[in-house]
Amino acid sequence: MTRPAGKGSATNAVWSLVIPLKPLSVAKSRLAAAAGADRPRLALAFAQDTVAAALTCAAVRDVVVVTDDPLAGAELAALGARIVADRPAAGLNAALAHGAGAVREVRPGAAVAAMNADLPALRPSELQRVLENSAEFPRAFLADAAGIGTTLLSAAPGVELAPAFGGPSRARHSASGAVEITLRGVDSVRRDVDTAADLREALLLGLGPHTGRYGARLRAGAPVLRPEAR
Repeated sequence: MTRPAGKGSATNAVWSLVIPLKPLSVAKSRLAAAAGADRPRLALAFAQDTVAAALTCAAVRDVVVVTDDPLAGAELAALGARIVADRPAAGLNAALAHGAGAVREVRPGAAVAAMNADLPALRPSELQRVLENSAEFPRAFLADAAGIGTTLLSAAPGVELAPAFGGPSRARHSASGAVEITLRGVDSVRRDVDTAADLREALLLGLGPHTGRYGARLRAGAPVLRPEAR
């Protein structure tokens, strides 16, 4: 059952975010028709905007990116992320559990949140509101814009993350006992991008600078992504 966002005073919890990223050569396959040869670079731009925004959020202590892609690793490390190799190589949830474990090897008492890498319109102030509400529960999650998946899952210190991302993960996370955060006005944290239609919605919210080079040239009804001239 969906429960309302927690009430009461927000905590001063400081979060470690774990963000998974596939190799760019296979990332965002559903954008192939819209992006063409630019698809890997667009996937990287999504991740760059997501990581950059997260690192400027006052509630975020650090960001760990789980990826085996050397280009993405270098670019995201340059933004300030810690890069962890996907040693399990067993899919999304195994990568997230591995990333959470890497965080807690260094800081056993860390509050950890898993978040998608495809939030190119992410606003730090909205992420802060989500994390402050999440801090009131042992585990909490935020559903995606479609109301089917999940864009963020949190675990308080000492609590296992137990990620169940992919497909109808909203229902799985709820069934696992995680509390659904039902805040309004956090659209940028919900707006993940898998399709050209999703990207147009993100464009309306305001894309980050990396993705903005591509999204600004979307053509309504016939999406074509081309980077702005440097």
